[in-house]
Amino acid sequence: MTDAPLSAAFAPFAALAETLLPHAVEGDDGAHDIAHLLRVFHNAQKIASEEGGDAEVLAAAVLLHDCVSLPKNHPDRAHSSRLAADKAAGLLTTLGWDAAKVEAVAHAILTHSFSANLQPQTLEAKILQDADRLDSLGAIGIARTFYTAARMGSKLYHLGDPQGHARDLDDRAYAIDHFALKLLKLADGFQTATGRRLAGDRHQRLSDFRDLFFDEL
Repeated sequence: MTDAPLSAAFAPFAALAETLLPHAVEGDDGAHDIAHLLRVFHNAQKIASEEGGDAEVLAAAVLLHDCVSLPKNHPDRAHSSRLAADKAAGLLTTLGWDAAKVEAVAHAILTHSFSANLQPQTLEAKILQDADRLDSLGAIGIARTFYTAARMGSKLYHLGDPQGHARDLDDRAYAIDHFALKLLKLADGFQTATGRRLAGDRHQRLSDFRDLFFDEL
């Protein structure tokens, strides 16, 4: 796909996407690539259509929320969203954006991350967090989990105690542990009513998959 149709996929913010996409992702992580940005954009558009918010701020925040994304097993992983927010603020300032809008985008990016454990204060930040977390649920979330586990060299599960009844869960070592440690907790933390509704079915798919996984062992 060429740059023109790729940016067009972010309509009605195709021009903004054309400007920001060259700065939007780093490396070759297929769980945090432009396809992920587009899915999060679609999620954000669905939520914003019911919840409102500044559409331009939200679009910029979506496009740049992973402009710095450290690997899951990186020691500074929890700081990814802060680094991304700083990079986004610098870029948008260079592009002549109003300071208040720059701050709004940076706040949304800073607080979107599960690892950062920060509470979003604005509607746009709440929508971005919900839209990003939706992509960690459902069938896409399952695929991303095992893709990331493969990149880290993790095993599928602990051979002696798959469900972690008598051991500490470790999702850097065992992919299925990620469900209990993070994924199955996400639905309880959605910020908007629309996000919570959209999360319901996807959460159930995660839960069903985990049950089926253990049933086959």
